[in-house]
Amino acid sequence: MKKCAIIANGYYHGEPLTNQINCITAELEKLNISVDRIYTDKLIAFISNGDVLTSIGEYDFILFLDKDLYISHLLEKAGYTLVNSARSIELCDDKMKTYIALSSKGILMPDTISSPLNYTDAEDEFYVEVERIFGYPVVVKEVYGSMGKGVYLARNREELKSLRTKLKNLPHLYQKFIGNGGRDVRVIVINGKAVGGMERVNPNDFRSNVQLGGKGKNIVLSKEVENLAEECAKILGLDYCGVDVLSDGFKNYVCEVNSNAFFKEFQSVTDIHVAKLFAKHLKERFYKDN
Repeated sequence: MKKCAIIANGYYHGEPLTNQINCITAELEKLNISVDRIYTDKLIAFISNGDVLTSIGEYDFILFLDKDLYISHLLEKAGYTLVNSARSIELCDDKMKTYIALSSKGILMPDTISSPLNYTDAEDEFYVEVERIFGYPVVVKEVYGSMGKGVYLARNREELKSLRTKLKNLPHLYQKFIGNGGRDVRVIVINGKAVGGMERVNPNDFRSNVQLGGKGKNIVLSKEVENLAEECAKILGLDYCGVDVLSDGFKNYVCEVNSNAFFKEFQSVTDIHVAKLFAKHLKERFYKDN
């Protein structure tokens, strides 16, 4: 019997994730693939006597809809195949790792400065270097976060200094501000192919995220943006992802790559059935002879 597991975070049960799980489960079951739902607040992988053990059963593959790097790597050590892979999830979860992986690959991204490691309370004026290079406004991002959380905009020295004080002991980065804010393009890529795109616009925030009030609109992707998104997925080794693209009116810049991009708004405005396409890809990858 065809059987897979969907693993998700045990402490977040918000509607976007629940919708994701329900839609993908329904499409996999239509393809006669049985689905077990497993949450990370259960003991599903651990190390004992130098070996990786697990409390879950046998599965043809695991659809890993979380960002827990330790559990994902442990499950792969235990012999499971994860979609996306632990390495790909790790590269996307840490925004600075994303930019480093894409650098020198012909991918245009906003100019980015990584905050140096600081674990002290020493007086700090690194913001002066950021100000000198970027001017204002400047985007400040915690390297871990989703749905727009941990992303800030400093419009002057006072705001940048305040953010520096707040974040100096946390992994974060600084980026050149691109475009007018509150607008980007989300591209969904499945099995290396851009299946469509939507423009996201938020008139009330420089962040375009739907969870923060952004609204989607169906658009026809240019070949340039298609190629850009597909190349990102290839470099990062992703079966499935959402690639966010910014424009300054002349050039396109990769803003972020999300290994578990939510697709409810995307499906609604584009009429592209992402869950169905993703389930079809999973069947073809794992049961190509059936």
